[in-house]
Amino acid sequence: MTPRDAADASRWSDLDRPPLNAAALRRGLVREGGLWTAVDVVPRTGSTNSDLVALAAAGKADEGSVLLAEEQTAGRGRLDRQWSAPPRSGLFFSVLLRPARIPVGRWGWLPLLTGVAVATGLSRAAGVDTALKWPNDLLVTVGGEERKAGGILAERAGEDGVVVGVGINVTLRAGELPVPQAGSLVLADAVSTDRDTLLRSVLRTLEDWYTRWRAADGDPAVSGLQEAYAAGCATLGRTVRAELPGDRALTGEATAIDADGRLVITTNTGTREPVGAGDIVHLRPA
Repeated sequence: MTPRDAADASRWSDLDRPPLNAAALRRGLVREGGLWTAVDVVPRTGSTNSDLVALAAAGKADEGSVLLAEEQTAGRGRLDRQWSAPPRSGLFFSVLLRPARIPVGRWGWLPLLTGVAVATGLSRAAGVDTALKWPNDLLVTVGGEERKAGGILAERAGEDGVVVGVGINVTLRAGELPVPQAGSLVLADAVSTDRDTLLRSVLRTLEDWYTRWRAADGDPAVSGLQEAYAAGCATLGRTVRAELPGDRALTGEATAIDADGRLVITTNTGTREPVGAGDIVHLRPA
């Protein structure tokens, strides 16, 4: 056995973190007439998003393709931030969507839609109250503190596709957290950390919301998505600082999510300013 093989073997020896069962996931998720058309699991990759974008570009992935990795070595969040975790400690996956006939201007709702689906799916399967920090962070409560346990990243895949990537910390222990502000489902006292069960719940909920959104031609109000996102968004009602492109900052109360999925911030002068991109810092507890 080479040193590399020995290192790999030690990394895969954690019995508290069993591997995903790809065959069972396919049986449970891929069905005639359903959204999910393929479910593939790889032991390790740089980024499932990058891989699925490349497969889509090469014509080797259909809508509904799901790619999961037991370990990501170059996982990315917004603003190219790195996302790393021990092997089999989380759910790291990407899905390919092709929202044909939906106006492109409404595609920006896809990461928010995914956030609603992930939060709902985890609540059902893990018994964890998961909130959403605009635009794409998943928050859990650990020891009375709000912690980030996951994130969502959407990328265009050609002219007609979007790849949405999701990373969720499932069994990360306190000593494995990358930063003090991070959290995981196990630290939030999840009733289940079975990743197969969690993934099925999340993807079934995502299919339901995506189908509803498409049936409404991507209209966030008609589909109920705008209301659902606002109901689960921990950012609303908070005093926040928005760190915007061009080294600009805006402070005020987060008061609404508008029809374009933007966060509306009301300043102390009463001005309502929609923010479509930027880092949001929560300045006081909910």
